[in-house]
Amino acid sequence: MNEAFVGQSRSEATIKLPERVHFVAIDGVIGAGKTSLARILAKELGANLVLEQFEENPFLERFYENPAAYAFQTQLFFLLSRLRQFQDAFVQNDLFRHNVVSDYTFEKDRIFALQNLTDSEMAMYDTVSNSLSTSLPHPDLIIYLQADVPTLLSRISKRGRAMEKSIEGNYLRDLLQRYDHHFWHYTKAPVLIINTNKIDFVNNEKHLQMVLNAIAAAPTQTTYFAPEGG
Repeated sequence: MNEAFVGQSRSEATIKLPERVHFVAIDGVIGAGKTSLARILAKELGANLVLEQFEENPFLERFYENPAAYAFQTQLFFLLSRLRQFQDAFVQNDLFRHNVVSDYTFEKDRIFALQNLTDSEMAMYDTVSNSLSTSLPHPDLIIYLQADVPTLLSRISKRGRAMEKSIEGNYLRDLLQRYDHHFWHYTKAPVLIINTNKIDFVNNEKHLQMVLNAIAAAPTQTTYFAPEGG
């Protein structure tokens, strides 16, 4: 089984998407819950799952320790890794027969690059990215999981990844602003923006059902959804 492409064992979907939606990508800032929702959604849809392989990046831990020294290597590795994952996933999968759910959009890489690279590094990054990514498919629906900085910091702390201990609120705040701007102005696919500050779709079935219902509705334009917990 390809490491970038995880098939689901469930034979029948429990929720349905419109016929126009075959590829769903979930995105959000560090700690937003992307992978958790991608796993749940892929299972509910009986879809194939593409997961970001961040643990394979040999520069990531060093980047958190010394961002200036390792930003470019980290970003270039992610760019090439994500490109390979998407190419492998869609060569193996017929989008007209099987749904695909991923826990990132390809464009997220450039959001982080803008955050972390110098102008000269960014120019080189764009040259490489633009030359390699022209044939990648675009999602039919993007789900952007939004949360404020205190919520993100709390979630990052709870999951306890050692390399993420140095992440600071100011870094997340800048990154969140970039994400918000990117997805509020995204035009290549409809975007469902879900504010997750007051819900826990991983541990609360009611919250999860609200999120799944919103996804199943599959809006055709950018839509903001702020469910209330409780």
